[in-house]
Amino acid sequence: MEYVTFPVVGMVGGGQLARMTHEAGIPLGIRFKLLSDTPQDSAAQVVSEVVIGDYRDLDTLRAFARGCDVITFDHEHVPTEHLRALEADGVVVRPGPDALVHAHDKGVMRAKLTEIGAPCPRHRIVSDPADAAAFAEEVGGFPVILKTVRGGYDGKGVWFVRTPADAEDPFRAGVPVLAEEKVDFVRELAADVVRSPHGQAVAYPVVESQQVDGVCDTVIAPAPGLDEALSGEAQQLALRIANELGVVGHLAVELFETRSEDGTPGILVNELAMRPHNSGHWTQDGAITSQFANHVRAVLDLPLGDPRPRAKWTVMCNVLGGDYPDMYQAYLHCMARDPQLKIHMYGKDVKPGRKVGHVNTYGDDLDDVLERARHAAGYLRGTITE
Repeated sequence: MEYVTFPVVGMVGGGQLARMTHEAGIPLGIRFKLLSDTPQDSAAQVVSEVVIGDYRDLDTLRAFARGCDVITFDHEHVPTEHLRALEADGVVVRPGPDALVHAHDKGVMRAKLTEIGAPCPRHRIVSDPADAAAFAEEVGGFPVILKTVRGGYDGKGVWFVRTPADAEDPFRAGVPVLAEEKVDFVRELAADVVRSPHGQAVAYPVVESQQVDGVCDTVIAPAPGLDEALSGEAQQLALRIANELGVVGHLAVELFETRSEDGTPGILVNELAMRPHNSGHWTQDGAITSQFANHVRAVLDLPLGDPRPRAKWTVMCNVLGGDYPDMYQAYLHCMARDPQLKIHMYGKDVKPGRKVGHVNTYGDDLDDVLERARHAAGYLRGTITE
């Protein structure tokens, strides 16, 4: 008698996104195999089958892929040529290299988005500080934004440049530099969608993402006061990008909401992420099917789950490390104060400014939901003590 075995998902990267994706696969009986940098990484603490190795080494990737039914990722940094080699070996890679390169390389992303007519800030690749200054003149003067095309995240690899002298640092990384106009935006939004190999796709409510020092601090779902037509436009744009780029799995489209001189609202694409994303952490407790569960479903080509919200408002606040390392002691206060509070910790050592967890709150009153989330995150960090 033959038995159908449950598939094995190979996850490259051992961070918190891998940890939470693994958690979403547990109820489905999905087996996970992890390629992690160290045994202490967030996901390596909870996944039973862990391979310690360097994702930049092709032989390591090939050995890891043996026994996996599909390979997916918690970051976009695996070299594109290695992913093409895996596909040539017959390995199923989702999202594939043809899609993932647009999240791996910001220059490639901007070129493709421009080609398909997606609204973007004015931009071009610049060769040196003098060229950056020339670009600034083209867009009306400094300040401008400079980004290394590869390797940046959470504000790293991004420079706010006010003068030609400020433009020198980005070129020291030895990779191409993308210059973008500084957008005078109203706020930052994110449109999260999930797409499966056979083309089924779902869209989550568009959220407001609030940043502090280049790091996501608070996400409000749905984005309060967002024009209904603009919300639909953002969702349709994200679905079109996912389809045009052939994305399989979760796609986060980070957006700027803008206002024209006559007050007309608009959107511009800021960044893309082809993996579960901070802007979607609210879905763990606030949506019928979380971004993590739908990412698992998508990479296995299972029918996607309902993305609709469970509550009128859900707020996610990141918990950053501070000077108070024993966060467990704060649970007593946080849980007693708010029995509906959902705490998600990543098993990381507490370091100042490091993302070590997040909290989710939900309810019918936005001010109340916001206050509860911010209080819990602040108390866990130690910036609030009562």
